[in-house]
Amino acid sequence: MRRYLAVGLDCYLCLVTVGILARPYVHRADSAEAAGLLLGPALVFSFLNHVVLTAIAGAGAGKLIMGMRVVKLPDAGRPGPWPLLLRWLYGLCWLPLQPWYGLRSLLSGPGVLPRATLWNGGNGELRTDPLGLRQVRRSDLAAHRNATVAARAHR
Repeated sequence: MRRYLAVGLDCYLCLVTVGILARPYVHRADSAEAAGLLLGPALVFSFLNHVVLTAIAGAGAGKLIMGMRVVKLPDAGRPGPWPLLLRWLYGLCWLPLQPWYGLRSLLSGPGVLPRATLWNGGNGELRTDPLGLRQVRRSDLAAHRNATVAARAHR
């Protein structure tokens, strides 16, 4: 549930920021220009939030508010900018296609077309993230790091 709330906060913050930035100019623009005035800053803000802020602070704005972090597997370390950039691009391509995958599987009938997406691989196993990144609670990450330090001390 925290993950969904974090995504909702990210969307809300993005829409509010873009609305504030574009408001003085949208009323004078035609619909194509207005779409550009809204879409351009939304993509920039999304990039800054999901790539730059996550590389610097370990999470985007919504995840920071919800007490979450983005870590790389298997060492639970901070991901670098390249995996974050690829994850952001993947999210921009994956999310809009989900209604298509759902509709295609519903219209084809049961068992005809498996609901194969990049996210689940089509064989029933749900991947946590295609690039080996995971969203975890900050408190769980601290407990994991403490347990790792304690295990090393006992060796």
